[in-house]
Amino acid sequence: MLPAAARLTSSADFQSVTRKGRRAGRPRLVVHAAQARTEVAAVEADSRATPRVGFVVSKAVGNAVVRHRVVRRLRHVVGARLGTLRPGSTLVVRALPEAAGATSAELGQDFDAAIRRLHLAVDDIGGGA
Repeated sequence: MLPAAARLTSSADFQSVTRKGRRAGRPRLVVHAAQARTEVAAVEADSRATPRVGFVVSKAVGNAVVRHRVVRRLRHVVGARLGTLRPGSTLVVRALPEAAGATSAELGQDFDAAIRRLHLAVDDIGGGA
């Protein structure tokens, strides 16, 4: 389970990140990201240091049992990588229908690739474009 400070819960925050942030698509998921300099992080000044993450899993992924399984796997994947994300970043992870049959390892590979593409890993802070 993600710590409370790392959870994105407000629909306005979800909307802001998905509309104004950048995104990286992978075969099983899409990661939308907003940097700390955006409105979303500025409103939450107390938790700027902690990356915040929300999940979107629509009915297109499957029935309730499948959707909850996908969310649990994504929470586990992202929770294990919270320390590697750029401080103050805000993410929305949207599962695609292919995520229904994916293992945690496959979801982790897609998440890692999306984070690298968005330059959100702590390793990317010093360098990169």
